[in-house]
Amino acid sequence: MNLGLGCVSRPVCWPFGSVLDSRHCVFALTLLTLLMQVVVEANSWWSLAMNPLLIPEAYIIGAQPLCSQLVGLSQGQKKLCQLYQDHMQYIGEGAKTGIRECQYQFRHRRWNCSTVDNSSVFGRVMQIGSRETAFTYAISAAGVVNAVSRACREGELSSCGCSRAARPKDLPRDWLWGGCGDNLNYGYRFSKEFVDAREREKSYPKGSYESARLMMNIHNNEAGRRTVSDLANVSCKCHGVSGSCSLKTCWLQLADFRKVGDALKEKYDSAASMKLNTRGKLVQMHSKFNAPTSHDLVYIESSPDYCLKNQSTGSLGTVGRLCNKTSEGMDGCELMCCGRGYDQYKAQIVERCHCKFHWCCYVKCKRCTKIVDQFVCK
Repeated sequence: MNLGLGCVSRPVCWPFGSVLDSRHCVFALTLLTLLMQVVVEANSWWSLAMNPLLIPEAYIIGAQPLCSQLVGLSQGQKKLCQLYQDHMQYIGEGAKTGIRECQYQFRHRRWNCSTVDNSSVFGRVMQIGSRETAFTYAISAAGVVNAVSRACREGELSSCGCSRAARPKDLPRDWLWGGCGDNLNYGYRFSKEFVDAREREKSYPKGSYESARLMMNIHNNEAGRRTVSDLANVSCKCHGVSGSCSLKTCWLQLADFRKVGDALKEKYDSAASMKLNTRGKLVQMHSKFNAPTSHDLVYIESSPDYCLKNQSTGSLGTVGRLCNKTSEGMDGCELMCCGRGYDQYKAQIVERCHCKFHWCCYVKCKRCTKIVDQFVCK
């Protein structure tokens, strides 16, 4: 049977010319194997954010068949799926929260955290150990901490409940420590187990690029989780007659995820460039700067050129992106369009207008249409 690989059917022990063909055949098969590995490695648990199976009813069917069908999970993640099937919906929600926040934070950048229509979610651009990859790993891990911690508080998961965090030492004595807080401790630990599982399963030669990338991924996952932990705060509610605050009940509450995104975006801007030392450890490229902590983001490769579409790097380019003609920032047409220029269009938009407050208690608005100028990169 002819499988379409002509070199497979040729003998490898014929005279000189055929030997060359066989060498070409070996090279082609090796290249094909490497490409298949790249495709496999491109799969990610991030695809749970787009998976239609992520509804509670789906998990009643049984853990093992469903977990084995979910695309993008490593073997360790599939085992965790089988043990904690009710968590998977919230891992998907965490991934989705992370992706949305990534797209918000980079909405005015050349790379805008665009997703692609396959199980890699972000495409080949994540195969480069860049600042953007560092941010994506961190915000995704943070999203899982956020979603699982809150699911515990809401009683959605069988293995956890309200927070059992210790009473803060600086809380006034007459304030009660209780209520039902976000279970940050559980969310943090489960995120570490699940998100880092893929990296922990791998083993690469010491000093190789792959080992550096593995350490980079684990470091940035942890930085994302720690950012959620650092921003968690004590929230209190007053109790008393006629609205007085004679008694307060307090609990641990996660910060709004936008604050997490803002904090990680700042860490992205100050991310540390790293390299492997002779002992196979990641060290800072420029020793004159302070060494990054476990709360900072790190990267090992320069960012690709996001100006033009490039299939090898995964860049989607900025052709067709909206830009701001009057801005001198990254969203301005000069920088967003990479000097290629832009086209101007008239666009019709509908927005709320003439809003009035009515007693009691709602706001009523009209819908107005107006024509605006829009500028699109060439």
